[in-house]
Amino acid sequence: MGYRTLQQAVSELETSRQLIRIDQPIDTNLLAGAIQRRVYQHQGPALLFTNLTGCKFPAVANLFGTLERTRYLFRDTLQQIETLIKLKLDPKTLLKQPSMLLSAPPAALNLLPKKVKTGSILQGQTSISSLPQIKSWPDDGGAFVTLPQVYSESSLSPGIRSSNLGMYRVQLSGNDYYQDREIGLHYQIHRGIGVHHREALDLNKPFKVNIFVGGPPSLTVAAVMPLPEGMPELAFAGLLGGHRIPMVQPQGCLPMPAEADFVICGTVDPQRQKPEGPFGDHFGYYSLAHDFPLVKVDRVYHRPDAIWPFTTVGRPPQEDTSFGNFIHELTGDLIPDVLPGIKAVHAVDAAGVHPLLFAIGSERYTPYDKLERPQELLTQANAVLGQGQLSLAKFLFIAAENDNPQLDIHSVPDFFQHMLERIDWHRDLHFQTETTVDTLDYSGHGLNQGSKVVFAAVGEKRRELATKAPENLSLPRGFKKPAVALPGILLIEAPACKEYRPGEDLDLQRFTNKFTSSEPINNFPLIIMVDDAEFCAAELNNWLWVCFTRSNPAADIYGIGSSNKAKHWGCSGSLIIDARIKPHHAPPLIDDPKIEAQVDQLAVNNGPLQGII
Repeated sequence: MGYRTLQQAVSELETSRQLIRIDQPIDTNLLAGAIQRRVYQHQGPALLFTNLTGCKFPAVANLFGTLERTRYLFRDTLQQIETLIKLKLDPKTLLKQPSMLLSAPPAALNLLPKKVKTGSILQGQTSISSLPQIKSWPDDGGAFVTLPQVYSESSLSPGIRSSNLGMYRVQLSGNDYYQDREIGLHYQIHRGIGVHHREALDLNKPFKVNIFVGGPPSLTVAAVMPLPEGMPELAFAGLLGGHRIPMVQPQGCLPMPAEADFVICGTVDPQRQKPEGPFGDHFGYYSLAHDFPLVKVDRVYHRPDAIWPFTTVGRPPQEDTSFGNFIHELTGDLIPDVLPGIKAVHAVDAAGVHPLLFAIGSERYTPYDKLERPQELLTQANAVLGQGQLSLAKFLFIAAENDNPQLDIHSVPDFFQHMLERIDWHRDLHFQTETTVDTLDYSGHGLNQGSKVVFAAVGEKRRELATKAPENLSLPRGFKKPAVALPGILLIEAPACKEYRPGEDLDLQRFTNKFTSSEPINNFPLIIMVDDAEFCAAELNNWLWVCFTRSNPAADIYGIGSSNKAKHWGCSGSLIIDARIKPHHAPPLIDDPKIEAQVDQLAVNNGPLQGII
């Protein structure tokens, strides 16, 4: 039950015609990644590359390229996981008290990894430069592992129970790394490995890491699961994979999956860093080069029939979108238990996932109070922003279930309409300034630095939303091309931002001073300033991406008729979000036309992609 190796999964996908082979020589520099992205865009099959240039190992991509295929890979265990969730069994408690497993469903036994003396992973060794050197975007700093599973343990309490398995970026080549001896390790500020790094710093001693690549597909998913602190990802991988994960530990290394495809064993000196990046990331921009930890490579193991899994990331949706949707299916029912009062949460993928969060809560405080103002919603919003990866949200829109029990949190137009019909810009904006944000988000004023804002709305509908731009709308000089994005949301092309003045942009101040809160433009409670109104108006995902990846709430929100009262900012007219590109922003990802032409050629003359893209 479940796949014990990547080879089993690949073989069955090929048999069921969910995977195709590409036997032509494929360059690891840009072409392989471009093929994967194009096939993903067409919701095509998984891809087995058997002839990567300069490399003896085959590679598989787009393995999780559709939600249906992801479900298929774990079809044998989904019902058992659902049973455990319905029983509300806490895996952490089961692991701490293994005797409880006797009264739990049989699937719970798979939570415990098992130690074995040997495994396929120990049968071969190679070097970093012999691995597939896949570079996905033209300005990437080198080749990267894009589906790594980075395993570390606590220096204070070694062992699997205090381990962490996370998908942290690994740079194999480029920059100042010594070939085959050093690789880069990039992790974001909220990641579990940071605790182990902190312990090593306090002890002033290096710590070991193992980087797994491949192995049972359940390991890959476990590495990105937002699990509660204290639950090892290896335990969840066993649950999802339908079998206890066999672990082998060669001398001088941490434990590793006996059926992994590759394992890079290394040591991190917590005091040393080197520039890592740039890298095309899931925000749709390059994350730039910064100093990050480096790994001194000790050994590189591989199994005899090893397959290198990879993906590419970029502006959503991409293959990692399937991860997000699948994880939501697994964990969505637990949200009310983790966040009391919260009924549903939705990270909007098109907006870069983390920047924009929708939530539905409940308003139960003082039910006799007829003032209809957000109360419990604000308590719940703080809880959301304090929970794991949800804490990375910059813009949190939270509605009360009481006002519309049928509200669909996954319908972006419906959710915005509900909020904008009810929100009071004087009262319902709540900022967190000078706080941490996603490491990959360059809209703030420095690495990991930015702000957040909560939009909370309750009560009856208070306004009708405009659906057409006001006739004879007179805009200030340099502002043009008004276009309606959704009811109540107006896009306006603004002068380019040449000098960034956070919260004090001269053009934006000129715009807000032009209008009073009684003019027709305020029938659009939300106005978004953009560089290219036609691009943003062309489709919903365009303006979602632009608006929420190019704005820092405390610095880029303005308003018509704005005022401060007792340190609370609000406005009586339209709220304005400055979503223009700023001088400090990272460059967006752009496909190489020559590479795209090569991909096109694979779809003609009986090529492997004919009928797929």
